[in-house]
Amino acid sequence: MPSVQERLDSVIAEFADLDGREKLQLLVDFAKGLPPLTAEYQARKAAEDRRVHECQTPVFLWMEADDDGKARLVAEVAPEAPTVKGFVAILAEAVAGRPLAEAAALGDDILERMGLADVLGMMRARGLHTITSRVRKGLLEHAASAPS
Repeated sequence: MPSVQERLDSVIAEFADLDGREKLQLLVDFAKGLPPLTAEYQARKAAEDRRVHECQTPVFLWMEADDDGKARLVAEVAPEAPTVKGFVAILAEAVAGRPLAEAAALGDDILERMGLADVLGMMRARGLHTITSRVRKGLLEHAASAPS
């Protein structure tokens, strides 16, 4: 099974030779891969503060671990923000089923490596950096509390 970094490298390679419009379209394509919240998470969304308040787009994140200590990112992103949703879908796929410590090693340079920082603009890029940081922090907290 590919590592988080190998998964991200594969996605980054898909963005490498695209122009700005094509990069945005590819993000929209990735957005289709983020499943809707289950009823359980809809209920949790109403009861827990999982919104990324620093992001203008309504984004809700749950960083979790299964019984084997494998990472999982569950998220909901407003449908009117498909580029943000696409980025979150990429993060969710990258960390899915990987050991928590490995999944928590997400780099701060993902947007830059994808060539999206300039395409998305400063405000949206700042929001996506915040999402990445929030995911990393949540996974690190799970890793720290996991039995050794």
